[in-house]
Amino acid sequence: MDSKYSHPAYTRYPQLKELEESRKNMDLKETIRTVPNFPKEGIQFRDITSMLETPQAFNKACIDLTKACMQFNATKIVVIESRGFIFGSPIARDMELPLILARKPGKLPNKTYQRNYKLEYGEATLHIQQNSNLNKNDNVVIIDDLIATGGTAKALASLISQCWKIPKENILVLATINLPDLGGSAIIKKAGFNVETLIEFEGE
Repeated sequence: MDSKYSHPAYTRYPQLKELEESRKNMDLKETIRTVPNFPKEGIQFRDITSMLETPQAFNKACIDLTKACMQFNATKIVVIESRGFIFGSPIARDMELPLILARKPGKLPNKTYQRNYKLEYGEATLHIQQNSNLNKNDNVVIIDDLIATGGTAKALASLISQCWKIPKENILVLATINLPDLGGSAIIKKAGFNVETLIEFEGE
């Protein structure tokens, strides 16, 4: 088999090869709707729901994100509530890797580690279970839909590195969209973690 199509997703779903060829020139950016002045005046909200409702675009995004995970030699996938769940779940399934949830307060049944962080519009807390299947030898990919100010991903990456003694260089923050003008991706990189995204939008 052509190495380009060696990913297990193509074995399980042969139709993906045909889809990949048909959409190789597809611009994912064009499938994402921009909603002005949401959730507040002056914000250009990048709405992924329009991409999710375009099956070929969603498939392309998942395959491209999976390739990034493969290149990083990922051993664990950590997903951020809630839109990270959408992209991370098919990746973990196709790569047959553990899927670990980072959730809001009160959502996980076991003892958790937690970290507070700042958002564009306030503050929040993420929890991850202490009995999560992580160890110091893992290559961890943290998946979310978007990197803005970087507070969420940086907090989670720092928490994982600290609590499981995983070197920062063994953690990748992976997202579909980057908003580089908000500086989040640069902040995450400066903190010592890896960052990769599929597309960028200028402005807030």
